[in-house]
Amino acid sequence: MATFGAGQHERRLTAMLTAGLKRREFIALLGSAAAYPLTARAQQPRKVPRIGYLSAGSPPANQAFWQGMREFGYVEDRNILVEYRWAEGNPDRLPELAADLIRLELVAIFAFGTQAAFAAKSVAKTTPVIFHTHADPVEAEFATSLARPGGMLTGLTLMAPQLVGKRLALLKEAVPTASSVAVVVNTANPGMQSTLRHLQAAAESLELKLQMLEARTPDEVESRLGSMVGGRASALYVTLDPLFFERRKQIVEFAAKERLPALYDVKPFVEAGGLMSYGPNFADSFRRVAFFLDKILKGAKPADLPVEQPTEFDLVVNLKTARAFGLTIPPSLLARADEVIE
Repeated sequence: MATFGAGQHERRLTAMLTAGLKRREFIALLGSAAAYPLTARAQQPRKVPRIGYLSAGSPPANQAFWQGMREFGYVEDRNILVEYRWAEGNPDRLPELAADLIRLELVAIFAFGTQAAFAAKSVAKTTPVIFHTHADPVEAEFATSLARPGGMLTGLTLMAPQLVGKRLALLKEAVPTASSVAVVVNTANPGMQSTLRHLQAAAESLELKLQMLEARTPDEVESRLGSMVGGRASALYVTLDPLFFERRKQIVEFAAKERLPALYDVKPFVEAGGLMSYGPNFADSFRRVAFFLDKILKGAKPADLPVEQPTEFDLVVNLKTARAFGLTIPPSLLARADEVIE
């Protein structure tokens, strides 16, 4: 069947009326003319929503995040588009990158890390922001409360500050002779102040001396670790930060070279050869980001989505690393481990 544009239909109808076309034929043609705009509209491509991904680190995005998105039916470049902005280890760029994302009028922004969340918050007046942070969201003023965030931000917290005391105690249990612990910390991260307070309180109760190694850039990570060589620290604790997470292989290799027992916040460090970790499931937390984005894409407001915090924490021990260090992990500690890597 031939198809006609709207102008062509009008001219043909006029001609047919002039020629005395039968009423039935005229009505049929009139119906096809009326249906034309509806058919044209139905054939218009559906607009694909766009979200932003803001991080202080470098590509690629965490694969667990995309696994979660696929579980909700989202496939990148098919029914969801993502604008990535990476600070490449230079968090000073985050405000500029966040402002760039806001100008794109996105449906939502996923801010990975406390610094990224701060940057997004400073410019997100009407754009929902889903954060993934180690900080206390209420203390960082991302939310008025966990149950009712009350603004344009919501998401997940790993509640790292509240767990540092437990982590130091586990490190002391694994290395009873330890008297001093070197702590790798990014003091440029606004959410780190609470962690430092909890660390100092825990160290005093455990009679441990802390040696703070402040690293704010990728270059400083290497130089601060190098400053430990020949030092008096008998163990190492690496606080959770996107800067350190991306360089976990480098940090773990340093600890192995110096035979320095180290504890980390999340399992990927131990999978890379680290000694121990205690904390929530990092991959699961990234998958849960997809839950929030799905809600926002379906019309929910961040103010009405409660902030999620972990309820389960895993102790992971790498026995292979312990043996390489000549370290005997106490049986009582191994018995409490949720996973032992041989």
